Amino acid sequence: MTLQQIKYALVIAEAGSLNRAAEILYISQPSLSSAVRELESDTGITIFMRTSRGVTPTAEGEEFLSYARQVYQQYELLTDRYTGKGSHKRRFGVSAQHYSFAVDAFVKTVKQYDTLKFEFALRETKTMDVITDVGSSKSEIGIIYKSSYNEKVIDKMLKVNDLEFTSLIRCRAYVYVWKDHPLAGEKSISFEQLLDYPCLVFEQGDSVPGFFAEEILSDKEYPRLIRTTDRATNLNLMIGLNAFTLCSGIISEELNGSDYSMIPFREDDENRNIVMDIGYITKKQTLRSDIAENYIANIKEFLNTAKDKELNGE
Repeated sequence: MTLQQIKYALVIAEAGSLNRAAEILYISQPSLSSAVRELESDTGITIFMRTSRGVTPTAEGEEFLSYARQVYQQYELLTDRYTGKGSHKRRFGVSAQHYSFAVDAFVKTVKQYDTLKFEFALRETKTMDVITDVGSSKSEIGIIYKSSYNEKVIDKMLKVNDLEFTSLIRCRAYVYVWKDHPLAGEKSISFEQLLDYPCLVFEQGDSVPGFFAEEILSDKEYPRLIRTTDRATNLNLMIGLNAFTLCSGIISEELNGSDYSMIPFREDDENRNIVMDIGYITKKQTLRSDIAENYIANIKEFLNTAKDKELNGE
């Protein structure tokens, strides 16, 4: 098994076609097919299933490609860092739950690099997809949160995917509403006050338990529930339906606008507030790229500024 064969397999998986992969790699299709057969012979598995519509990885192939992607990315990082001869277009990806601060930091990071030489990806997605994206090295960094409610389940999934969690900030729940919402003028909002309004939650898939919900206090029963898939839709529904969502209270006004209010959730004996521990996940024992380091630094800068504004009452 060679690095060249690994690269060929990764390009085929991405292209979904031997013809297209051969064009990308500037080699003949017979040569590419021969290289794949040799790789499958070396590994003892069938990596790709050939059909009239192209090629798709087998179950064993998916597992192999996950490890192969990690190996090749580490090779690329070593080449760039220690030889300076990397001729490929470097890639950097982030998968995250729906946090505007994660997007803000991504924007700042991309501006630090020449986009002609780098390929960037930002995936705002389901919690489980964040974990699997980083686990398979599709993304280098993932942004999720843990709490006393979901910690055991999240930690189990991180362990399965050989990931580690690093805390960035700990905060409690805020109610996020449109500035003209009937409750927008409240100093704090109780659970009972929310029952008359639609609660917005991000879709996590039918088979995913509530432990993967992005919203803090997700163990509560909300009689008026609306599921969405993106932040822009949430903002529109807040205005159109006087809907609300529960969040960390850390919002980028530059991206979300200033037409919304964050109000502390007021706990009582039956509805206790809990701590939301937001952090990033990475593969264990892997060399982190300079882009990843800069991205993490930009997130920390944003969060520190947000914390200072809160302490100063801004």
